[in-house]
Amino acid sequence: MNLYAKLHARAEQGNPLRVGLIGAGKFGSMFLAQVLKLDGIHLVGVADLSPANARSNLDLVGWPRERYAASSLDDAARSGATHVGDDWQGLVSHPAVDIVIECTGSPVDAVAHMLEAFGNGKHVVNVTVEADAFLGYALAARANEAGVIYSLAYGDQPALTCDLVDWARACGFSVVAAGRGHKWLPEYRKSTPETVWDHWGISREMAERGRLNPKMFNSFLDGSKPAIESAAIANAAGLDVPANGLQFPVGGAEDLADIMRPASEGGCLDHKGMVEVASSLTRDGKPVPYDIRQGVWVVFEGDSDYVRNCFQEYMVRTDSTGRYASLYKRWHLIGLELPISVAAVGLRAEPTGVATACNGDVVAIAKRDLKAGEILDGEGGYTVAGGLRPAKASIAAGYLPLGLAHDVRLKNDVVDGEPVTYADVEADETTTAWKLRKWMEEQVSAD
Repeated sequence: MNLYAKLHARAEQGNPLRVGLIGAGKFGSMFLAQVLKLDGIHLVGVADLSPANARSNLDLVGWPRERYAASSLDDAARSGATHVGDDWQGLVSHPAVDIVIECTGSPVDAVAHMLEAFGNGKHVVNVTVEADAFLGYALAARANEAGVIYSLAYGDQPALTCDLVDWARACGFSVVAAGRGHKWLPEYRKSTPETVWDHWGISREMAERGRLNPKMFNSFLDGSKPAIESAAIANAAGLDVPANGLQFPVGGAEDLADIMRPASEGGCLDHKGMVEVASSLTRDGKPVPYDIRQGVWVVFEGDSDYVRNCFQEYMVRTDSTGRYASLYKRWHLIGLELPISVAAVGLRAEPTGVATACNGDVVAIAKRDLKAGEILDGEGGYTVAGGLRPAKASIAAGYLPLGLAHDVRLKNDVVDGEPVTYADVEADETTTAWKLRKWMEEQVSAD
């Protein structure tokens, strides 16, 4: 509750947290808009495949040119300005950088970036949750071995959900379920980057104004990102995942305690202690009142008569039995909230969410009948969507993680709606991400 005061103190001491950012797209730009206002954080450098685009985004969010005019990282360290370039390796190895923010959105590349940062003794805040969904447990292990901190990114829904779960448990409550909201209809599973704005709720003109990536936003709409973020939540909070994927039960923020309870008690869960996603649309497409589409939530249990009486006395909104209650945030502010992670890691040496288990996995599911020879284009694309599965079952079945379903060629036909397996693809087995995934699968299988 005193991060701002601590950041201010670091600024007064002339010892700000020193940060490097890899990737200056939409999420990164939102962070750039806020870090400009925080003297306790010095953004030493930005590395992007297109430095020109990064500079354009700095202009877009209000940075004065002189603030990012440092000629080198050394110059940035001396002057307090920011250097913009394309050398991510130079950024993560520079002695003036203490915390690296991985913000590329490319899961395979992100793994290489983060491991290199760990090897150089840098803490990492990982915005590329796609990488965490299929390698979070392994990344946390590698960070621990290196003596650094690996953290999910506050502002993204997994870290915000983990915050609510931690609140509930620290209060002494048992967590029944936790997750996020989503605008969902079953037919959205087949959405592509060409159709995303027809369903999302904004015009193509608004999307272009905001420089929004249709493939990335389609990964939300087609269910991939909800699966990815639910896996991250499950693995960081130690929750279970549905055996056959997310159900997307329909309900608003005030309905959560009723719908997110065990099926034996009238809800949707297989059992207590699970992740799930609440749909803001009924199955016939009608909006749910007071929806939780952009928010996060936790459902917890009043496990004694005294606690349930307290719920009544203080007029807590509960399920119909009075046993379950919820706490929620209806909105998340994405990269605008990312300074919280930087501050938590740099000032308290605490992650804002980190995988402690490998409970959930996200597998590549065919969006249509796929033919041998086709190239998979990863989450949000035209070929596959992400499906949440229990990690042990996914690994035992040899399912291809969605994070590895980028630019790989199919060897076999795959029927619409079926998972893609390792045996179905010609993959590059030399990548760092592939090797680390295989190591993690061995650990999970051995448990």
